[in-house]
Amino acid sequence: MRKLFAFALLLSFLAGCNTGENPSTDNTSSQAQTAKTLTYPIQAAATVGMVADLIKNVGGDHVNVTQIMGSGVDPHMHKATRDDVQTIMNADLVFYSGLMLEGKMADTLIKVSRNKPVYAVTELIDEKTLLEPDDFDGHYDPHVWMDVAAWSECVDAVQTALSKFDPTHAKDYQKNAEPYKKHLGDLHQYGLKTIKSIPEESRILITSHDAFNYFGRAYGLNVQGVQGISTESEAGLKRINELVDMLVKKNIKAVFVESSVSKKNITALIDGAKAQGHNIIIGGELFSDAMGETGTYEGTYFGMLDHNFTIVTRALGGTAPEKGMQEKLSH
Repeated sequence: MRKLFAFALLLSFLAGCNTGENPSTDNTSSQAQTAKTLTYPIQAAATVGMVADLIKNVGGDHVNVTQIMGSGVDPHMHKATRDDVQTIMNADLVFYSGLMLEGKMADTLIKVSRNKPVYAVTELIDEKTLLEPDDFDGHYDPHVWMDVAAWSECVDAVQTALSKFDPTHAKDYQKNAEPYKKHLGDLHQYGLKTIKSIPEESRILITSHDAFNYFGRAYGLNVQGVQGISTESEAGLKRINELVDMLVKKNIKAVFVESSVSKKNITALIDGAKAQGHNIIIGGELFSDAMGETGTYEGTYFGMLDHNFTIVTRALGGTAPEKGMQEKLSH
């Protein structure tokens, strides 16, 4: 009963906040005042692993990051739990990806933004860079991190947010951001080089859902997802049959499952192709909406994309080091 009462108090606090359409805040005066009384490390909450990794790299020793959604969690479907609310309440500032990735947490983020800084890391990305799929009701595709060059723009958003909140260490945040962006630039070049080594006719990437459109555009792959942008959408029989016909016609050898999405639709593709006399293998498990396990190389953004580049390249007939760009892959 005490736990339920405490949770009720938290919800009452959130319900009492004013609401707005944009959770991101820029209350510079209140942040400057807060900075005078800050205790270090600053407590930051981040919705997903890709966002948490940005804050860790830019914030360094000045910021402690608590990640709300762990590995294997689908952010499209995640609703804020009691523990999530407690994490957000305990944080000095909150970061999320944006572009409706965390759709079911939107109300919570909007309400909290009235009382503390809340930032979407994608807010500084040029809209010309964003994809707007025809079947996504006029919204942008949120999976920007699949294009390393585009995602590196989010480093600037995090640096700006932390510098405004904690101007005392603004130079440190800048010093951390600059080499990290260069590091991401090297990763982007690795992706371009390895994917280009795949025979052109084999550059077809079929996955569980449409999380890889930025990946395909940036690195030259024809990407086909069984489900739509959000995992809430159901894959119809017509769509599965279309992909099976493509697999057979183009003699595609491998399809891919995702760490945070059910494998049932990929299994349906393999069975359908087999019924037509065409054998397909699972080329590997890719990281789409969540990174790998915390504490592993794949549990970092750099390792997540190194894994994806390497697995896709090798499975589709290209050339890439077995253990990836930095020889650190564990899978």
